[in-house]
Amino acid sequence: MIGLILLVSLAACRKRLDSFLFNQSALTSYQLDNYAGEVSIAVGDEFAVPDSMIHHLEWTLIQAGKSTQVHAIYVGDMSRIAIDTVLLYCHGNKDHMDFYWPRQKLYAHMGQLGRFGVLMFDYPGFGMSEGNPTEDNMYASTELALSWLKSQGLTNDRLVMMGFSLGSAAVCEVAGNPSRFSMNPSKIILEAPFASAEILIQDGGLLSMPGSFLVDIKIDNATEIKKVNVPLLWIHGLDDSFLTVAHHGQLVFDNKPGEKEKELVPGGGHETTPTAMGYTNYINRVLAFITQ
Repeated sequence: MIGLILLVSLAACRKRLDSFLFNQSALTSYQLDNYAGEVSIAVGDEFAVPDSMIHHLEWTLIQAGKSTQVHAIYVGDMSRIAIDTVLLYCHGNKDHMDFYWPRQKLYAHMGQLGRFGVLMFDYPGFGMSEGNPTEDNMYASTELALSWLKSQGLTNDRLVMMGFSLGSAAVCEVAGNPSRFSMNPSKIILEAPFASAEILIQDGGLLSMPGSFLVDIKIDNATEIKKVNVPLLWIHGLDDSFLTVAHHGQLVFDNKPGEKEKELVPGGGHETTPTAMGYTNYINRVLAFITQ
């Protein structure tokens, strides 16, 4: 009887941990500035974006003969994608694009409003994007974003990818496996990356057993980053208690070969690094890396 109870408990734990790593919420519409729910950070009117620069996109993801819709938001002049530098932002594991919209507005103001195009999208199961939230579907939707940018005239030398938290996996997957994707970034930025699903499980002291027993996700950024040859900027809050610098970001950074930079931010938590740095300082640091 004890063994049966243990197995049931572990099965329930496995389901909970998978949903913990993909902590999505569904939406029937995107509200952006009018969204009344929780947001990643709060920014002021100085980072406002006019409606004329906001473009809601919808793509079709086809897998095993089944079509699902993936939603994205592009900020910038779409007629200039063929000549502009574009930042492709892969968001974290929480909620949807409304939650991360203030961050997209920050990046749109790097240098000056509209200097760079900024594309963000919701993984399947997040926001209005249909389908199931899985690791493979996250990569498939990232490929949709890359394919769309390429169709608009973007070239690899003008593509920069930025991944926050869970989104770091999508960026590492693309940069580490260039032959598998439509485009490859010229530079990557990882903010609060996690080393691997395995370390995330063990770091939380959840159980002394392989993480693969508790989650289906096989993300291993600390290994994937070893194959990445483009320049990296790593940003991490020193007070991040969810994905600690020591157990996650530092391992990813140390394993990265070649050119790399880091910005460790005193007082920065998992979500609040931009706030701790000051928004202008934060976007200027990202701008300096992109333009150097």
